[in-house]
Amino acid sequence: MYFPDYKETGQVYHIIPIQDVSRAMEQGISFDDKASYLNRYVKFHEFMDQYRPGWLPSWVVRRKAIFATMNYRSSPSFHSHSAILAISVDPKLCWVANESRANQLYEPFILQDTKNLGNAKHYLETKGVQSIKEYWETSLSFEENLLKRRDLTENYDAEVLIMDRIPPESIEIRYIVSDHRLLTPAQWKDIFCI
Repeated sequence: MYFPDYKETGQVYHIIPIQDVSRAMEQGISFDDKASYLNRYVKFHEFMDQYRPGWLPSWVVRRKAIFATMNYRSSPSFHSHSAILAISVDPKLCWVANESRANQLYEPFILQDTKNLGNAKHYLETKGVQSIKEYWETSLSFEENLLKRRDLTENYDAEVLIMDRIPPESIEIRYIVSDHRLLTPAQWKDIFCI
């Protein structure tokens, strides 16, 4: 794994644009506190939430989640001008699902009416709905995942749905991605705070 395991650190990882770092460190993180939430994600989350199974706890609502990862399997590529935060969470207020099932639907959802790209609505209404059902059916509570460790199984890209506000004291800046360099806060300060 790329970072030390949750059982060692008690932390999961959240990526944010550097424009949001100061606010996060001062005010914490809420599910709807970024401009990208309204203009890029809320409709997609609502689409996914339409197919929530009846057995899912009522407090698990994708539209109201803050997303994090348990870890990365190998050395991932991070976008420049972002920060990787290590956050402590209340395991009782988190849910784990297979992000791969959601990610494969995001582009067709966003581009479904784009001229010259065909019509992805049929895909979304058939294979897409099936993928969403598999997303929810293979999801489980964070605590159950710690017992089963589904996040460590092949082809399960675990995303953590955090169903609670994250206070500033639960946030640590792990890395700043500066022009494709992964810098610890100390390394970043050595370069830019002279």
